[in-house]
Amino acid sequence: MNLNGLFLANGISKRFGQVRALDNVTLTVDRGTLTLLIGPNGSGKTTFIQVAGGLLEPESGTIFFEGRDVTRLPPHKRFELGIVTTFQIPHLFPSLSVLENVLIASYRGVDDFFKLAFRRSERGLVDKAFEVLKLLSLERAWDKPASSLSGGQMKLLELARALMGEPKLLLLDEPLAGVNPTLAMEIMDRIAELRRRLGLTVLMVEHRLDLALKQADFVYVMHNGRVIAEGGPEEVLEHTEVRKAYLGE
Repeated sequence: MNLNGLFLANGISKRFGQVRALDNVTLTVDRGTLTLLIGPNGSGKTTFIQVAGGLLEPESGTIFFEGRDVTRLPPHKRFELGIVTTFQIPHLFPSLSVLENVLIASYRGVDDFFKLAFRRSERGLVDKAFEVLKLLSLERAWDKPASSLSGGQMKLLELARALMGEPKLLLLDEPLAGVNPTLAMEIMDRIAELRRRLGLTVLMVEHRLDLALKQADFVYVMHNGRVIAEGGPEEVLEHTEVRKAYLGE
């Protein structure tokens, strides 16, 4: 395991009843990289993202972030350290505006948001939120309710909320799922651009390999809860076990 990585997971295991979702998973995410986690459905990818983000607790193994053991830290404590998770289905407040959804990411809770958001002292956060929306081409929709957005725009809004938290490590669980091909390409390009512009580190689960592999620096392949291959994008696709498990060969 690379001890210089920003994020290190060593020997992570997790069961759900008799199903071993994660089986001694070890991986490293280096600072400033886009690392891709791929594999067939049911291979354990989303479970790993949830463990990495603190939504699930592993039965064994250790997780380090910036050299600190965060294995037992809850999600809000990891968020404070800079580990931010997005989900396959965006977790938005549908009746609130796009801008309000982004602003909420800067507060400890919804109550704090309604008490503080529009005080003059909070003007800087509003300006920051607009800058984030501009990065994702959502600024024109700032006053629209989140429920009025398309599925792809909701994915972008989920990403905007994550960026408002100033992440050091962004955990993305299938950001392109359910999005039409044109918008999926745009979202992937945005992720790559944000990574370069903001110096983000990204660990991403994605099935649309035609788009994701072009931007990945490093790839881990999972099958039946285990990492079966790792390496550069072209290297892992040539791996015999990957072809059998993932491509059906």
